[in-house]
Amino acid sequence: MDENSMNEIEQLTQERPELAALARESLDAIEAAGTPAELEETRVRLLGKKGSIAAVFKGLGSLPPEEKRTLGQIGNALRTLAESELTARAARLKDAETKERLLREATDVTLPGRRLPQGHDHLLARVIDDVTDIFVSLGYKVVAGPEVELDFYNFEALNTPPHHPARSLQDTLYVRRSDPVSDDPKDILLRTHTSPVQVRVMESERPPLYVISPGKAYRKDEIDATHSPVFHQVEGFAVSEDITMGDLKGTLEVFARKLFGEERAVRFRPHFFPFTEPSAEVDVSCFVCAGGGCSLCKGVGWLEIMGCGMIDPAVFSHVGYDPEKYTGFAFGGGVERIAMLKYGVDDMRVFFENDMRFLRQF
Repeated sequence: MDENSMNEIEQLTQERPELAALARESLDAIEAAGTPAELEETRVRLLGKKGSIAAVFKGLGSLPPEEKRTLGQIGNALRTLAESELTARAARLKDAETKERLLREATDVTLPGRRLPQGHDHLLARVIDDVTDIFVSLGYKVVAGPEVELDFYNFEALNTPPHHPARSLQDTLYVRRSDPVSDDPKDILLRTHTSPVQVRVMESERPPLYVISPGKAYRKDEIDATHSPVFHQVEGFAVSEDITMGDLKGTLEVFARKLFGEERAVRFRPHFFPFTEPSAEVDVSCFVCAGGGCSLCKGVGWLEIMGCGMIDPAVFSHVGYDPEKYTGFAFGGGVERIAMLKYGVDDMRVFFENDMRFLRQF
């Protein structure tokens, strides 16, 4: 309470007990206001145009000068006291509200924390890591290459002849193509496989080389259960003196059994790739029927996992290697296919749909 204002009122109202009573009633009303809304109602009731304190000033003009001065002093003192008490009461109500809110919203720091669900790598990232780790353990190094590539590295240097279907606008996503019909090694495209890394490494380094190169590749495919315009591959190659097809077979047999299980049988079937000769496709025995034949392997007992072969001497001619001195092998496979076979996924679209049910399952 403003003691000075109250003392002044008591002195001025010695002969006006009704105004002294008004001062006490005003203080009581302000103190009784329990909320900001109630306090505002009290302010209007006291200081509004029709308020009880404002009423003290009515009719002053008709009073004698001495009485007018005394009554004006009392009215001013009452108004000053009310305004001061209203401000103080508003501050107390705000403090009380703040304390109540803090108590209501307080956090008990002694409670144990809520453990957030732990994330993990995407299934494709995990398969890439698994494949890479196997080859790194065999002495290979990991090398990355550009996803936007020149026709020279993607096709020309890999012995892909002019007008090959893979070089057409129907199969390859071109960024810049000088002629819609003729192939130009300077054309720019989204790489269709990770094999261009093989050429780039051999162009800048000398044998012996043992390289693994995982990454994205792009082709003009319609999206369905087994195709996507964006997919992942793992390319690998080795170049040194006296490397043979036996080295290739032994390497991929070790890889297949480490990735799919020691009980897996591995076979090589003759095939054709422009940049390897001889070439082969690599199969492993079916995980479900162990070679007996089932719906997964379509009754043949085998599942294809990648292609491979001995590097064609024509590829060496583009990088300045002597094919009489050096030999090498290359291999490559789709990461999505390996993941589908290893984990029993029947539709590759789920790898890209961000469905939390699938992501949590693996």
